[in-house]
Amino acid sequence: MMMFAQRLAPVLRRAAVVIAIGAVALPLAACSDEGKLVLHSSTGDYSFNVEVVDTPESRAQGLMYRTELADDAGMLFDFKEERPVSFWMRNTFIPLDMVFVGADGVVKTIHVNARPHDITSIPSEVPVQFVLEIPGGRSEEIGLKPGDTMEHDRVTKPAN
Repeated sequence: MMMFAQRLAPVLRRAAVVIAIGAVALPLAACSDEGKLVLHSSTGDYSFNVEVVDTPESRAQGLMYRTELADDAGMLFDFKEERPVSFWMRNTFIPLDMVFVGADGVVKTIHVNARPHDITSIPSEVPVQFVLEIPGGRSEEIGLKPGDTMEHDRVTKPAN
C-alpha cells in the first residue's frame, strides 16, 4: 500500500498545479473586453458585464437554473448572422428582459419581464444577430427603447 501511495503522490501534485493554474487563468479570461457591453439610451450609457454564448450548446443552456443576476450583468447570445430567433423561459428561475439587437448594434425590439418557467415562445419579431438578456425590468429602468444602441466587440462597426 505504501508503494502505491508513493507512486500516486507525484500525480496528485501535478493535478494540484493544473487546478491552481486554472483557478488563476479563469478570472483573467473573464476580464477580457468581450465581457464588457454598453447600452446607450436617451437617459445615459449603462455598462454590463456579460457572458457571451455563441454555440448551439451554450445558447441552449443560456441562463437556465440561475437563481440571481446582478443589475449590471447579463448574457449576450451571438447567432453570428441576422435571422429571426425566439426564446422561452423553461427552467429559468429569474425574470429577464430580452433585448433583440441587429448586427449593427441597433436595438430592434425588447421583451420586458419574461416570466420564469413560462414555455411561451418570445420571438424577435425581426431578424437579429444578438439577444441580450438582463435582469427583468432593467431595460425600463435605464429607459432603453428600440433604436437605441449596444456597444460590444462583436458588433459590426458601420463603415465611415
